[in-house]
Amino acid sequence: MTKVPSFDPRQVPVVGVDGHLPKVDGWRLHPDALAARFASPPLWTPEMVAEPRFTERAPVHASVLIALVVRDRLTVLLTQRTQHLSSHSGQIAFPGGKADPEDRDAVATALREAQEEIGLEKRQVQVLGNLPVYTTGSAYWVTPVVALVQDGFSLNRNPFEVEDVFEIPLDFLMDPANHRRHAVQWEGKTREWLSIPYQDGEAERFVWGATAGMLRNLYRFLVA
Repeated sequence: MTKVPSFDPRQVPVVGVDGHLPKVDGWRLHPDALAARFASPPLWTPEMVAEPRFTERAPVHASVLIALVVRDRLTVLLTQRTQHLSSHSGQIAFPGGKADPEDRDAVATALREAQEEIGLEKRQVQVLGNLPVYTTGSAYWVTPVVALVQDGFSLNRNPFEVEDVFEIPLDFLMDPANHRRHAVQWEGKTREWLSIPYQDGEAERFVWGATAGMLRNLYRFLVA
């Protein structure tokens, strides 16, 4: 049985902002430096591994693609999910989804899902490596696959799954001064998460939950 928490995350109080933490040095956010870090990773510990479960179903393997677009300033490719989807509807997410039996590994799942959701072709993607599995409250075991995407690619989003595709600068997301901590009481327990709101013209891109958690782990990996 699944009981999804019902609250507006934008209305949940902010209990802290992590401006006391160092931001990732700019030179670490260049494509060559990122490739070198994944090729020879440091000793580090992911900060966010699992959310409190709110379902009794068996875990489901999934992958997402953290696509870093190579521009003058690296950006992260993100999607806004449509409102009618059964899980994580309306939320900001990385392209990705459940593993299929024919997928060779987590990378194959992430690349296939990115192509199906937003039309990003595999030949346009240079995979750098994976981050540790992140377990969502809805019982998805998610492997984040980090990759570079050269400028000049074309997209064709699936309108059933994806409302919008947009980019946020990587250096903004890798600055903990932009990371806000929230807490809410739900079924007698405190549920906590991060948000990273970004003002994109007139639109606020409210990155939170699993997406923000995986970005925080990327931050920990790069700052280690």
